[in-house]
Amino acid sequence: MKTIGVFDSGVGGLSVLQALLAELPGARFVYAADSAHAPYGERTAQDVSERTHRIAEVLRAQHGIDALVVACNTATAHAIDPLRLQFPDMPIVGVEPALKPAAALSRTGHIGVLATRGTLGSARFARLRDQLMRASPRPLQFHCQPCDGLAAAIERHDQPAIQSLCELYVKEVTHMAGSPNAVDTIVLGCTHYPFALHTLSQLCGPDVSLVDTGVAVARRTRDVLGVQAPEASSFAEPLLLTTGDPVALTQAAHRWLGLKGEAQRLATELRPAVN
Repeated sequence: MKTIGVFDSGVGGLSVLQALLAELPGARFVYAADSAHAPYGERTAQDVSERTHRIAEVLRAQHGIDALVVACNTATAHAIDPLRLQFPDMPIVGVEPALKPAAALSRTGHIGVLATRGTLGSARFARLRDQLMRASPRPLQFHCQPCDGLAAAIERHDQPAIQSLCELYVKEVTHMAGSPNAVDTIVLGCTHYPFALHTLSQLCGPDVSLVDTGVAVARRTRDVLGVQAPEASSFAEPLLLTTGDPVALTQAAHRWLGLKGEAQRLATELRPAVN
C-alpha cells in the first residue's frame, strides 16, 4: 500500500484529498495542514518555501510517505522546484491554477482567476499565463483577482465573511473585463476556494463555468505512482495532522469529506515561521 502525503497551508487541501480518495482508494493518506501559519498567500516566498521544506522533511522521516502532493497553489509556486531537488527519489505533485482547461472551456476568451496574492505574484504563474497567451490561436485575457482574506474566512468557516468577500471579488473580476457578460469562465486558483463553490455559483450564475484542479491532480498522482486503475481495497481513514487547532481540522474533515477520524498535532519540532 502506497503512503501519500498531502500538504496545504490549512484546510483547503482537503478539496484535493477528496479527489485523491476517489482516484486512489487503495492508498494510505497522511494529510498535513500548517494551519498555525495559514494563509500562505499573504506570506513571503521565503517563509512559504521554508515551511514547505520542513513539513516535507517531517512527513518523509516520521510517516514514511512514498509520494507528496503539495495541495497548495502558493507553496507549489514558491517551493516545488527546490523541493524536487531535495527529494529526487520521491514523486512530488503540485497544483497550479487551471488556466489551460479554462481557456479550452471559455467561449469569450475572458477568463477570471481568483487566487491568493502570493500565487498571482509568482514567476511560475506568470510563465504559465504568458505561455498560454502566446500559444493560443485566439486572444485570451486573464482577469486576475487577489482574494485577500478569503482563504482565512474558509479556514474559520465564517459564512458571512465568505459571502461578502466572494461578492467583492466576483464584482472586481467583472469590472476588469469591462462588461457584465464578458467573463464566462472563472478559475478557482486556491485549493480553499472549492469549499466556497456554492456561494460562487450563486453569484456567477449558470452561464459561468468554475474550474478547479482537484480531479486533474488526483489523476496525475495516480499516473506518477504507476497505478493503472483504482485498487480494490477497504477504505482507510486518512491520518490528519495540523500545526494549528486539531478541532478545526477535524470539523472541516467531518463537514466537507464525511471523515470520522480526529486530527492530531503535527510534529512539535517544526520551526516557527519567519515573521
